[in-house]
Order: sequence, then C-alpha cells, then structure tokens
Amino acid sequence: MARPKKNGTYLNVCIETPIYERLEALCDDAGQTKTVAVERALTAYLDNYEEKQKILKELESSSMK
Repeated sequence: MARPKKNGTYLNVCIETPIYERLEALCDDAGQTKTVAVERALTAYLDNYEEKQKILKELESSSMK
C-alpha cells in the first residue's frame, strides 16, 4: 500500500554539488529522506533567525526607553 500524500508545496532548487553530496551522505547515515532532512534544516534555521530577530527587537525597544 502506498504512503499517503503529504500536504505540502513543492520546492525546486539548484544547489552546489558538494552540498548535495553532504546532504545525501547525511540522509544515508541517518536513514531519512532528503525531504525530511531539508525540512528539519530549514525549520532549525528559521527558528534561529526568528529568535534572533525577537531578541534584536527587544533590545531596540529597551534602548529607546
């Protein structure tokens, strides 16, 4: 029986070959799909970015008082 389709959006990217090879090696080692690895990496990056932006806004807000 086939896996249920994921509710998602397709993203086509062209990345440098060495980065792709590292991604492929990571996926082979971790036993996960490239989709899962990229989703996790993007989530971690975006979470980190949003947290830094929140801290910067708090600092800017406190320095204006």
